[in-house]
Amino acid sequence: MRQAMYHVLVETHGKGLFEVTRDVNEWLAAQKIGMGLLTLFCRHTSASLLIQENADPDVQKDLLAFFERIAPEGKGLYVHDAEGPDDMPAHIRAALTQVQLAIPVEGHRLTLGTWQGLYLFEHRNGGHRRDIVLHLLGE
Repeated sequence: MRQAMYHVLVETHGKGLFEVTRDVNEWLAAQKIGMGLLTLFCRHTSASLLIQENADPDVQKDLLAFFERIAPEGKGLYVHDAEGPDDMPAHIRAALTQVQLAIPVEGHRLTLGTWQGLYLFEHRNGGHRRDIVLHLLGE
């Protein structure tokens, strides 16, 4: 068994889904591990990771609208507001999604389905530099 690690840095510009599939596949292609398991870990409490449809942009619009409804921003809604009105809703959204994914790798590529893409899901209004740690284990 071999292993490798890498960091994908994602510059966000507010709430949204930022696709990282290409970045991850490019790194995988350069590794000497063609088959194994890739673990991805988002090192933040107000952003998360998703595997989601990458063909129809309306899916992203609907996801954003849904999360606005279930974790709205608003003065007086939350006790924790030290970092602004979008902070606690961002924590709730991250808690409802995932900060870690495990995806099989075959032929130096993610084994995603035809319409699937890998996304960083930014839950804050402002831009941030997000760090996703990749850990590949295999042969």
